[in-house]
Amino acid sequence: MTAHATTGRHLLADFSGVRADLLADPQALERGMVEAAQAAGARVLSAHFHHFGAGAGVTGVVMLSESHISIHSWPEHRYAALDIFMCGAARPELALERLRARLAPESVRVTTVERG
Repeated sequence: MTAHATTGRHLLADFSGVRADLLADPQALERGMVEAAQAAGARVLSAHFHHFGAGAGVTGVVMLSESHISIHSWPEHRYAALDIFMCGAARPELALERLRARLAPESVRVTTVERG
């Protein structure tokens, strides 16, 4: 077993300027987040996504052995808040890059918190 300096890294990302249709599709968001988790080397346990209706956003979480990835979207503002927390050998920055490529935000603000 590999020892790590911290328990995990927690990335908080604000994606602004995302196409509204991308932020209103729970199935596509789930697929993208599961793929992002796998690209980061994490093991997906389950996923749950909820769409709030026509013209509204999505909230969703992918539960991981290494913690979680979640999203809350506001298509009317072209904005999504992402939360990527991973421990062990998983690399949350790879998940973030996969989601950035998929959602193509005009701007991204990331805060990284070392946990543990």
